[in-house]
Amino acid sequence: MAKVSIVRPGEGEILGSGPARVRILENGEHTQHRLGFAEITVPPGFPSPLQHRHAQHDEGFYVLSGTLRFTIGEDDHIAGPGTWVIVPTGAPHTFANDGDETAVMLNTFTPDLYVQYFRDFKALIDSGQPVNADTMTPLWKRYGTEISDEYAS
Repeated sequence: MAKVSIVRPGEGEILGSGPARVRILENGEHTQHRLGFAEITVPPGFPSPLQHRHAQHDEGFYVLSGTLRFTIGEDDHIAGPGTWVIVPTGAPHTFANDGDETAVMLNTFTPDLYVQYFRDFKALIDSGQPVNADTMTPLWKRYGTEISDEYAS
């Protein structure tokens, strides 16, 4: 019988510290690596990722609380609680919390390869390196991701 996974509040692998964090809920171990799943907490004013696109996985975002601005190409979309955003392979995207309250969202990635990206990103931050195009490009390249130069701000 397949092993069922149950992750309760406060459980899961926690990446990040302080107000911004990623809590891994499914690392692919229970889905034959078809699906990774995380809870992402985004404090107000937290810098958004550079606009980027994925070549090897689809990404989904479900807003649980707060409000996030998703930028897809040149278009901004405000997403409050209950909003689902699916970003298929190849679509340029980023998100930001422009509001005054912390936002929490569920993040899916199919297949699960982006779980290791979050671990590697945490290691980059913990090393004290700046987060910019020079440091992110080699990291993203490992995960089939590229900066969308035409939309990066």
